[in-house]
Amino acid sequence: QVQLVESGGGLVQAGGSLRLSCATSGRAISTSNMGWFRQVPGKEREFVAAMSWTGGRIYYADSVKGRFTITRDTAKNTVYLQMNSLKPEDTAVYYCAADPPSAGNWWSDSRTYDYWGQGTQVTVSS
Repeated sequence: QVQLVESGGGLVQAGGSLRLSCATSGRAISTSNMGWFRQVPGKEREFVAAMSWTGGRIYYADSVKGRFTITRDTAKNTVYLQMNSLKPEDTAVYYCAADPPSAGNWWSDSRTYDYWGQGTQVTVSS
């Protein structure tokens, strides 16, 4: 049974930083493509960042490029999302997702991911 548990969300002022963690069990992240998405009420889930199972390919949404960084610790089986220079428009529930097949634009299509965490709220005040 694969489980993803996000943590690290919270309330931060604009310009601040947060680091989200996604602790994974039941599947080694070294063998799984991993991604981060976010969602605000009334809107579709939005791609944020992704990392291939090799760790060699990393993708970012244009809206977060240069501010967010996805990393992983295979020994801890945990994926991270470092978020710097946060803006009010980054406010959302952030989800970790795993195991899309490596086909097409797998990183940005939420429908291809098999496993999802419960989400963690990030609120950025102006």
